[in-house]
Amino acid sequence: MTTGARRRMGVEERRQQLIGVALELFSHRSPDEVSIDEIAAAAGISRPLVYHYFPGKQSLYEAALRRAADELAGRFVEPRQGPLGARLLRVMGRFFDFVEEHGPGFSALMRGGPAVGSTTTNAMIDEVRQAAYEQILAHLGVSDPPARLELVVRSWVSLAESTALLWLDGRRIPRAELELQLVHDFVALAAVSAAYDEEMAAVLLRMLADEPGDGPFGDLVGRLGALLPGVPAVTAQPAR
Repeated sequence: MTTGARRRMGVEERRQQLIGVALELFSHRSPDEVSIDEIAAAAGISRPLVYHYFPGKQSLYEAALRRAADELAGRFVEPRQGPLGARLLRVMGRFFDFVEEHGPGFSALMRGGPAVGSTTTNAMIDEVRQAAYEQILAHLGVSDPPARLELVVRSWVSLAESTALLWLDGRRIPRAELELQLVHDFVALAAVSAAYDEEMAAVLLRMLADEPGDGPFGDLVGRLGALLPGVPAVTAQPAR
């Protein structure tokens, strides 16, 4: 039970409190469904006082989005130690933790509902994607990626995003399976690209060099190997 007078908050402390309250509400319902009155009530202040700190819900939403975007980008940060497959699997675990914690808000953000139509919010979404892209390149030890590697990494970041959105719609596939599948998807995209390009082939060989047989990449090789005996031989046809 609370006793005594309520402590008066400073300006920045109150702003941060409102951002946290808004982010919590947006995590459970679409931002379009959350009113300023609800945010004020959850924060224990009046509606006019919310407007004293933020000119409107869009402004508060963008502030909450900034905090969420920084947190989401941070989920891709991983020490460059150990096999790449295990690192990516840990990254996917933290990514899906965020998706599960902020489901409706994450969905509204990535699908671009009316509340996220501003240039500012779109720019923040792009920042998260760019941060994820740069983190993956850092794990690969590449600072100036060739065109095919850039395509692989950016395609994979988009795939992780769209997979998370589809999973939120019904969660019909166990989350742990999707996390592992996305790691498999990354090496599969790299392998297909390596078949067309010597630079990508070199990148792929470096990726696989230190992978243990019981790691995520080894798991994929085992799964594919179990399928191959049942695949009929295909005779290569000359390109036309």
